Amino acid sequence: MTYKKKSWQEKLADSKDLPRVCDATKSKLGGTGTFVIPAPLAVDALLKKVRRVKLTTNDAIRKTLAKKHKATTACPITTGIFAWIAAHAADEAEQGGRSRITPYWRTLKTGGELNPKYPGGITNLRARLTAEGHRVIKKGKRYFVADYDRSVGQANAKVR
Repeated sequence: MTYKKKSWQEKLADSKDLPRVCDATKSKLGGTGTFVIPAPLAVDALLKKVRRVKLTTNDAIRKTLAKKHKATTACPITTGIFAWIAAHAADEAEQGGRSRITPYWRTLKTGGELNPKYPGGITNLRARLTAEGHRVIKKGKRYFVADYDRSVGQANAKVR
């Protein structure tokens, strides 16, 4: 039996019957209220809305998804995984010659930290963010966008 590995684009398009809103009290994560497990393309759509020189965070994306689905929160694990898939799908598209791709480098971790697991790692992210006018600083072994909160606050008003 031959197994064909899915492309990042195929993984992004595979919705697996999502989105789904679940009862948090019945989940392994515990908690109260409800949480949404978003579809990969919904996460990608939010990443695409972050305009040049603006930034967002995974937390802001989760808040937007929760509000859209009338849930208490959005699952941090699947939202992060789907953002990672969207980033790799964008890189795959760029490698295939597309110039307009999802700007994954504008999505930061909590506290403005760059995500080293995105395509090209810190080197790629730093170059793209610097080209857009952001200042990237190193704290210990991690990298952050300086004053990221000013760009995040403005961008999140537009990310819906």
